[in-house]
Amino acid sequence: MKYSGIGGQAVIEGIMMKNKDDYATAVRKSDGEIVVCKDTYVSLTEKYPIFALPFVRGIFNFADSLILGMRTLTLSASFFEDDETEEEPSRLERWLDEKFGEKLEQYLMTVVMVFSVIAAIGIFMVLPLAISRVLKPMVPSDTVMAFLEGVIRLAIFITYIKLVSNMEDIRRTYQYHGAEHKCINCIEHGMELNVDNVRISSKQHKRCGTSFLIIVMMISILFFMVIRVDGFIPKVISRIVLIPVIAGVSYEFLRLAGRSDNWLVNFLSKPGLWMQNMTTKEPDDSMIEVAIAAVEAVFDWRKYLEENFGKEPS
Repeated sequence: MKYSGIGGQAVIEGIMMKNKDDYATAVRKSDGEIVVCKDTYVSLTEKYPIFALPFVRGIFNFADSLILGMRTLTLSASFFEDDETEEEPSRLERWLDEKFGEKLEQYLMTVVMVFSVIAAIGIFMVLPLAISRVLKPMVPSDTVMAFLEGVIRLAIFITYIKLVSNMEDIRRTYQYHGAEHKCINCIEHGMELNVDNVRISSKQHKRCGTSFLIIVMMISILFFMVIRVDGFIPKVISRIVLIPVIAGVSYEFLRLAGRSDNWLVNFLSKPGLWMQNMTTKEPDDSMIEVAIAAVEAVFDWRKYLEENFGKEPS
């Protein structure tokens, strides 16, 4: 495996692939046509060099992922708005349109992002702490309590993933997620980018966002076992305050894992790869074609194979 630098995410009936500042969103429309939209996005770590420092860049790369993710999800959804039955706008919709005009979509994206972050903190940080607090009389050890809190957090996350995976739309998104990984693995293992080669490539990848979340949960257990405060409210505050620190450490490990084939790094990456069995599904050939279209819009894989593997594509 040789690092390529490309990454991406699944969107509605499609895939976004990013290479440096360029990104492309490929979507298969209802009529079967593949539409590819290419654009640029300059990350926060590029705009502000101080944000690119080790253990700092992780939180800002995560912010970039949220911003770009919402942007590409909105774009992919727009291709299917015409398929929906047109209805008369409600009074609220008309008021919002008059009040905010063209900036309405941007404001809504910001509100959704903020709400999502707050909800995630509440569900995956505060709720596990509250549940573990109920069990405090039976577990007097603070170290064991911190470990138990981490186990509860992981259980909530797995349950959430399992529940949403039963939804048809989410399952298809997981299939596109698998196609994204397969394309990157195909290239990084020195194979020509075509449907046959992508099909036999792995749907697991060490740089996946799922792995990042698992790493965050595992590292949070270590942090909260060492850093102790008394009282429920101080503990909640400590969990929230330490999120950027934990995210920064987790990102550094994920970054190392994506560039290394060291046996220890591979071993520590196993939990995230196992978890990807839930968030990635085997795609069909039509999904692989969409993924290939997204890659080819931003990445010269032929030149990459020649430079890194000495292969000249047929």
